[in-house]
Formats: sequence, structure tokens, C-alpha cells
Amino acid sequence: MKITEIETLTRGQLAVVRVRTDDGAEGIGQTAPYEAETTVRVLHTMVAPMFLGRDPWDAEALVDECLRTHYKFPSSFLHRAVAGVETALWDIMGKAAGRPVCQLLGGRARTTVPMYASSMSRAISPEDEAERLGGLIAEHGFRAVKIRVGEAMGRDGDAAPGRTERMIAHLRDVLGPEVDLSADANGGFSVPRAIRVGRMLEEHGYFHFEEPCPFPDIEATAQVTAALDIAVSGGEQDFSLPQFNRMIAGRSVDIVQPDIGYIGGISRARKVCVLAEAAGIPCTPHCANDSLLRVFTLHLAAAMPACVHPQEWSIETTPWTQDVYGPMPQVTDGAVPAPTAPGWGVDLLPSFARTAARALSRH
Repeated sequence: MKITEIETLTRGQLAVVRVRTDDGAEGIGQTAPYEAETTVRVLHTMVAPMFLGRDPWDAEALVDECLRTHYKFPSSFLHRAVAGVETALWDIMGKAAGRPVCQLLGGRARTTVPMYASSMSRAISPEDEAERLGGLIAEHGFRAVKIRVGEAMGRDGDAAPGRTERMIAHLRDVLGPEVDLSADANGGFSVPRAIRVGRMLEEHGYFHFEEPCPFPDIEATAQVTAALDIAVSGGEQDFSLPQFNRMIAGRSVDIVQPDIGYIGGISRARKVCVLAEAAGIPCTPHCANDSLLRVFTLHLAAAMPACVHPQEWSIETTPWTQDVYGPMPQVTDGAVPAPTAPGWGVDLLPSFARTAARALSRH
């Protein structure tokens, strides 16, 4: 079995990848979303030549070879592009084996994957946020939710004056003590401000505090982690395995959050899960939309023992992720069943394939 074609299908912020082999096998993957056109250029010029003519069963070794070959360009775009090809190879392998990808990753560690409802909005008021999250809890049985505080990379700013303090208190008052509440700052705070906000979260019984300080500054995050009792999480933006090793070994975070699209695919995200498991740190992969990355993350979380907490389930509807694939996973009673169909267990919708912009690399 040899890889003969790598095709990209781009629409808006999204680039889906189709890989075909000389024996007629086909798998679908996806790059990390946003700046998709730039990622696709990197994929066809730097990544595809490293995979064409090779055996898809060597996926992990091919990823390593590609990243080592391009060692002068350790960029986010390179890893985003690699993820698109690598995830398509896992689909090929799963279909060839007649097994879901989660079983190829080591087997199903759980039969259902609990989810938390993840808000992505800072424009919403505390009152409206509490109302919509309460409705989702009633409809889908979520037992955990996450809100946004501060301002992304905001240097102690806030989306609106006093919003962080009002949001933290109001959500707990309305949703009650039985719901696990978490808060995401997206790197918005300095160490002193992050500690003050963290103590407010502790006072109101929150579960975890995500990315309190700018992500490159793991020393700052480590200070916040050491100062607080609430669990601190981070890692979504990172793509360097040595950085994850430093983060875990140095206890900069209490929960580690690799993103499959940002880090370069399933193989590398799994390595972070294993590092976390060995260190006794939970792993909750980042997954901020309902693109194919939601499917990939579901397989990873179903297989990895370190994924013990509810996983991220975005509650936002993004136009560019709609009508891409099916069937889409659904949350019932706060959880999603572990996948059972071969490969990723989903197919591209013909309407998406017809309307997307195509580019093709051939062996």
C-alpha cells in the first residue's frame, strides 16, 4: 500500500484532506482551522512530498521524518499541515483494519466520553450566558460547563468592565452547586491578576482555571499553579513535544490540553497523553469547534487512560463547520458513546466536496 494522492478541499477557515493509495483506499483528515489557505500551501509544498509514495501504516514515523527534515521551520503552519495528512492516514488504517481509530490507539479505555459545554463567547452577558448554559444542561444533560473570563491575551483587560467578577459569581448562583464550572482566560492575565481571579474561582467552587497567563510563558503559569488550589490547565497552543515535557515535568499545569490540529496530529497528541499519564496529570485535549477535529478528539479521549475528566464540547455554531461531514456526534445525558465504526466513522458530505476549492499533489 503506497500513498498516491493528497488532495485538499478548502472552504473558508476549513481545509479537509483526502489521501488515496495505490490499492484504492481513501482516508479523510483535516488541518487545524483558521488561515486555511496558508496551511494548504504549506501542505502541498512542504508536507505532501514527504508522504507521497510512502506506506500509510508508517504514519508516526513519516510525521517525525517530515518535522525533522524541516527543522529550520518549526512553525505552527507546518504542524497544522502535517495534522491534515496524518489524520487522513489514521482513517485509512482504521478502515483497512475494520476498526475504529480509538482501538488502533490502544483500545477503548471507556465506553462513553463525558463532555463539558464550552462557551467561546466574551460578547455575551453573564445573564444570557447562564440562561443558555442552563438550557443546554437541561437538553443534553451536561454536568460540567466552561465560561470565558478576561480578554484573550489581554494584559489584564476585560471584555466589559467588571464582567469577569460578575460572570464568576452569577453562573454559580444560577447553575447551582451540582454543575462543575470552569473558566478560560485565554492567556489574558498577569500573574498577580490571575491569582486574584483564581481565588475568586476557588471561592465559588470552580473546577479548573484554563490558560491564566500567556501560553509561551510557562513560568508565569507555573507561579499561578503553585499559588492556587484550583486546578490550572494549559497547552492548547503548543506544538513542541519538549515544551509539553517541560510543562508536565515542571508541574506548570495540573491538566494538560494538547490540540490535535495544532500539535501535528493524533500520533503526537497521543504522546502528550502518555506523558501526562506517567506523571499522574489528567489530559483534556483542546477542541474548540465541531469540525472533524471533534471526531478526532473523541477517538483520542475514548482511548487514552489520562483523559479522565469531561472533554471539551463547543456550544457555538460556526458557519464554516456546517454541512461538512456526517454523522455528527451528539451529546446525550452529558456524554458521547465511544466510536465503533471503522476509521473515523464519518464521511464527507458530497455537497461539501463539490463546493470546496481543490488542490492535488500526486506521486
